[in-house]
Amino acid sequence: MGQLQGKTAIITGASSGIGAGIAKELVQEGANVVLAARRTEKLVELQKEIEEQGSGKVLPIETNVANKEDIEGLVKQAEEAFHHVDFFVNNAAQMLSGPVTSGKVDEWEQMIDVNIKGVLFGINAVLPSMLERSSGHIINIGSVSGSEVTKGSTVYSATKFAVRAISTGLEKELANTGVRVTNISPGMVDTPSNTVTWTNGRRKLETKDIARAVIYAVTQPDYVNVNEITVRPV
Repeated sequence: MGQLQGKTAIITGASSGIGAGIAKELVQEGANVVLAARRTEKLVELQKEIEEQGSGKVLPIETNVANKEDIEGLVKQAEEAFHHVDFFVNNAAQMLSGPVTSGKVDEWEQMIDVNIKGVLFGINAVLPSMLERSSGHIINIGSVSGSEVTKGSTVYSATKFAVRAISTGLEKELANTGVRVTNISPGMVDTPSNTVTWTNGRRKLETKDIARAVIYAVTQPDYVNVNEITVRPV
C-alpha cells in the first residue's frame, strides 16, 4: 500500500512533462489523481497509461487554468468524484520569449495569465474547502528563474518570482489553519517542451525528480510545513 492511499490530488498542466511525471508518481503511491490540461486527447492517453501502474483512480478534465470558471468547475468535479481534494499542484505554465525588448506583448500576456493568474485561480477555487476541513496542501511549481534572471528570461522570470511571492505570503496567511503551502523550484528538466541544449556537460533533471520532491513535501507529519524546495542538476 502506498503512502498516499485514499488521498486525492489535482494537477494542472498534467498532459505532459513535469505534470505528467507528478501524476505517475502520485498514483504509484496510491493517490487518486485529477489530470487538468487543455489537451483532452493527451489527458486520456495519460489516464490509460498510468491506470495500469498504480492503485489510485485517474480522472481527466479539460481545463484552461487562465479561465476562472474552468478552474472552479475543475475543483467541483474533483470534489464530486472524490469527496475532497487533499493536494492541489499548480503546475501549468507557459515559458515563452522573455525579453522586454522583444516587444512580444501577446506572449507576455499568455505567461501572466497562465503562470500568475492561473495559480491564483487554482488557490482561490480549492482553498475554501481546505480551510473548512483544516487540512490540505497547495504545491506551486515555480522555477529557479524565480530566484535569478537571465538576459532572455525577464518576463518569464517575473512570473516565477510572482509564484514564489504568492507561495511565501500564502504560507503566512495560512499559519495555524492546517493548510500547508510548498513552492518547488526546478532547474533544467528534460521535457518535450524544453529544447535548451546544455553546454556545461550537466545532465538535465527528470520529471520524476520533481515528483519525488512533491511526495516528500506532502508526506511530512501534519505539523511540518516544507515551504521551499529547490531541485537542481548536479
